[in-house]
Amino acid sequence: MTTPEPSSAASGPVASGLAPALGAYLIWGFLPLYLVLVRSVPAFEFVGWRIIWTLPLCLLIVAFRRQFPELLAALKSPKSLLALLASAVLIGINWFVYIWAIMAGEVYATSIGYYLNPLLNVLLGTLVLGETLSRRQWLAVAIAALAVALLAAGAVTSLWISLTLGTSFAVYGLVRKQVAVGSLPCLTIESAILLPIAAAIAGWYALSPQGSSFGQDGWTSALIIFSGVVTAIPLLLFALAARRMDYSTLGFLQYIAPTIVFFLGLFVFHQPLAPAKLASFVLIWVAVGVFVWDLWAKRKAALA
Repeated sequence: MTTPEPSSAASGPVASGLAPALGAYLIWGFLPLYLVLVRSVPAFEFVGWRIIWTLPLCLLIVAFRRQFPELLAALKSPKSLLALLASAVLIGINWFVYIWAIMAGEVYATSIGYYLNPLLNVLLGTLVLGETLSRRQWLAVAIAALAVALLAAGAVTSLWISLTLGTSFAVYGLVRKQVAVGSLPCLTIESAILLPIAAAIAGWYALSPQGSSFGQDGWTSALIIFSGVVTAIPLLLFALAARRMDYSTLGFLQYIAPTIVFFLGLFVFHQPLAPAKLASFVLIWVAVGVFVWDLWAKRKAALA
């Protein structure tokens, strides 16, 4: 998953951005089903391979979209490179925790983390960027804080997963706001920054007694290569949607992915839903409802 970019104020009808937006969020939502297929690969090694196979695909798409001038401009800017170094570390942490959590069966914790993300974005905008929250936004943040408190009281062992995912991605989005470069060139540079570490991880596993997961059998190797596709393609779809839809509509659609993850945990992975987690989900859904209500109220007022 990635952070929303400002829309170009509805340069086309909303419907033109709906299909790519749904495509991106559906891929992110059903991503746990793919990760289950590669659970034989250690999470740390898989993150390394994900970075390795994401970079060439990103470069191909950058070439297809003729975005190399934008990519080179970012590489020539020390400020942009410093910001992308920080964002690369943050997205690397986010990927590892998410992949590890899904493989460890902590599906609900990942869902909660990404439900919290937009609310944390709003809070960081206030604390760091000096933005002003409306009363409804403060109410949504307060309800979400209560949900986190319930998790701390009744599901503390998985609380760190939700907070790490939500916070790392929120700070990632904040850092990326400082870089006037599109999502795809940014992901390309982030992948290039992380490539030496990813190569070292892959090499370490190759030299270990258990050996590398890549190359042991054709099916697993193909699934590992496919990690580049499930990283870059939804990002490209999202970038298309972000240019064609207004921010409030896109903000509403972003809850599709964690909702799908929740239902996968309940009906596919048959994860037990402890009372503390259920109560936390209920509160977060209420907070999300208040947040989306505020988005639509502002949109309606702007169109009036």
